[in-house]
Amino acid sequence: MKEHNLPKGANQEKKRLGRGEGNGHGKTCCRGHKGAGARAGYSLRAGFEGGQMPLYRKLPQRGFNRTRFQSDIAIVNVGDLEKLSTDKVNLETLSSAGLIRPNAKTVKLLGTGDVSKSFAVEVNFSSASATKKIEAAGGSIKLA
Repeated sequence: MKEHNLPKGANQEKKRLGRGEGNGHGKTCCRGHKGAGARAGYSLRAGFEGGQMPLYRKLPQRGFNRTRFQSDIAIVNVGDLEKLSTDKVNLETLSSAGLIRPNAKTVKLLGTGDVSKSFAVEVNFSSASATKKIEAAGGSIKLA
């Protein structure tokens, strides 16, 4: 792409400040008279409305955002493995069966429920009770 083919506004020239009154950006250089905004190093805090009560403080705070404390580990119970059509359990088979989210990267197996058939399980984490139930049913667990 050549410079003359660029879309309009893509190659806009920088504002030349303090170069006389003729260009409209002379004298105070678009900063007004005195005050903090006229000084070097001034920056406005996000949400600041000039001393007026800011909008984010006027609105009621409601609910609780748990993203800060949320774990990225998907949880599967031993009893849910009965829904699988195969005896091999890993990240792909669990997501294709809809037991975990498709974007999950780690899985933990918990011991709630019962197991009737043997599974070859390959997960990231497993509780002691889940491991005991899988091995009692004749299956095997491999932690990845």
